[in-house]
Amino acid sequence: MKSGIHPEYTDLDVTCSCGHEFTTKSTMSDDSMHIDVCSKCHPFFTGKQKIVDTAGRVDKFNQKYGSM
Repeated sequence: MKSGIHPEYTDLDVTCSCGHEFTTKSTMSDDSMHIDVCSKCHPFFTGKQKIVDTAGRVDKFNQKYGSM
């Protein structure tokens, strides 16, 4: 491999909005990252239904199609 052309591969601390924290590897220049959904709170992994609505899309849909 050529030297000096590859990005630095360092540890990255990830924090989810549910409070779960873990460490992974990344080429990002930052040393921390905040995410909205992780494997501890995502419905696919937990098996529980949870609506993640950040822009009011569910309410907008219910207003438009809910009274049919």
